[in-house]
Amino acid sequence: MTALLERADQAISVTAMVRSFSAKLKEISSRATERLVIFKDNQPAAVIINVQAYQEMLDELENLRIEAAARERLINFDPAQAVSHDDMRARYARKD
Repeated sequence: MTALLERADQAISVTAMVRSFSAKLKEISSRATERLVIFKDNQPAAVIINVQAYQEMLDELENLRIEAAARERLINFDPAQAVSHDDMRARYARKD
């Protein structure tokens, strides 16, 4: 839960969200508020974030996945099985 909320003003009940949806959406869209955690029955039910922030989060997740794959490949790298750049160019060069 601590990761969801950094400040109390980021929490809002479903009822309050319904009453002030337009204003809250404007806050999120303008990034005046980073995120809103919507509570239903005193439990977090949803998180609303700006579209750009969501895209940034997806990009960061993709970067982390790529980094993890690269680290795994480096751990298992066998220089004896490596193919040089020149060998690759010779093997796959166009025959025009």
